[in-house]
Amino acid sequence: MKGMTLPIVFAVATAIFWGMYGPALGNARSSAHPPEWSAFKPYVFIGLAYLIFGCLGGLGGMAMFKDSFSFTGKYSPAATWGFVAGTLGALGALTLTFAMVKAKGNAALVMPIVFGGATTVSAIVGVLKLRGTAEINPLLWVGMALVIGGLVLVARFTPHPHPAKPSADKQATVHAPEQPAATPSESSG
Repeated sequence: MKGMTLPIVFAVATAIFWGMYGPALGNARSSAHPPEWSAFKPYVFIGLAYLIFGCLGGLGGMAMFKDSFSFTGKYSPAATWGFVAGTLGALGALTLTFAMVKAKGNAALVMPIVFGGATTVSAIVGVLKLRGTAEINPLLWVGMALVIGGLVLVARFTPHPHPAKPSADKQATVHAPEQPAATPSESSG
């Protein structure tokens, strides 16, 4: 297990960042009824953040590891597959936004499905890539079933917020009996 400390630290950091992503996305929703903006207004800035941190982080990492800044020839798979991966990530963020909209910002419901599902899909893709070249331990399938069962339990039993109560102004408006309009003789005195 020597040499595995940093990968585990970075993986845990990723889980923390991505685990907070859904609740942050839920916070980006308009709390007004009807909403003052769509859930896709924050998505523009999600894209901007990806662009800034992705490009600056990538360029900084390349400089730190003394990498070539060429993306042609033998380096073209880095550009091609990097773009494919970025597209998948962006489409995932877009579909996550749709999920959060339909779940009314309920990250406790959506995020376990996203991450448990992502773990399972990643394992299936790994199996397909190694098809015929590696023996698949049957416990992998048990693990996938446990992940799916676990995500259902987490999504089902995570405490969910109660629906928002109408504000006092809205309650007064809704429950106040209507007053008849004043006649000209009443209003003059």
